[in-house]
Amino acid sequence: MRIFGRPVLRLPCVNKGGARSVVRLDCPAVVEKEMALPPDAVRALSYWSIRPGAIVTVVDSQGICFRARLVDSNKVVPFQPLVSTCVPSKSLTLYQALPEKERFELILQKSVELGVQRIVPFVCSHSTTLAERDAGQRKSHRWPEVVLRAAKQCRRGDIPELGPVMSFDQVLEEVSMWDLNLMLYEGDAQARLHDAFTSKDISSASIIIGPEGGFARHEAQQASDAGILTVSLGPRILRTETAAIAGAALVQFMLGGLD
Repeated sequence: MRIFGRPVLRLPCVNKGGARSVVRLDCPAVVEKEMALPPDAVRALSYWSIRPGAIVTVVDSQGICFRARLVDSNKVVPFQPLVSTCVPSKSLTLYQALPEKERFELILQKSVELGVQRIVPFVCSHSTTLAERDAGQRKSHRWPEVVLRAAKQCRRGDIPELGPVMSFDQVLEEVSMWDLNLMLYEGDAQARLHDAFTSKDISSASIIIGPEGGFARHEAQQASDAGILTVSLGPRILRTETAAIAGAALVQFMLGGLD
């Protein structure tokens, strides 16, 4: 079974994101008419941490997205249909090697705005670790809130999933469930990014971004052995946050998520 183009699986998640966060009406929406929310929608609404009078994106029974005003905990008034869906129809997962300082917060924010559905930080040979990242002042506990704020700001109809910090081996295991898996690699990449999209039947994809020091050669070989395609964005060496944002935008474009 698939929801919004991705398999319904119990992947590890540290926030209340994914399909369960979609506020879905059980009938067609009527503009400026007060509508009661079904129980599943009330539960989904609770994940958004909003109060009566606030605005939220809802999806009606015909799959049309509306901006709606929250009347109370179980009633909304749709007031504006949205031209395009605010729930991505195809799934993109971003695996990001843990960077230093506040770069991961920037990556979280921008990938949410670009429509990424799952974001997973991981540790590899040249990356920082979670302990090093939180040394002095623990900041990782704020990551779910960064994702939630970004989802509200860009009027998404879902909250992207935020995975726990994984090892590189765990990433290689998880990506096996996606249709297409890409690793941005500054070494001898197997292809240019746009050449990877040889099929129109891709409904889920992942992109793996390395740390400031890049991937070790043995990690690139591990990825290749796991069926992951190493790709290049060109001759320039990009900062990890630049690579994440540019890579996610390009893959989303190829998937049709930026039409």
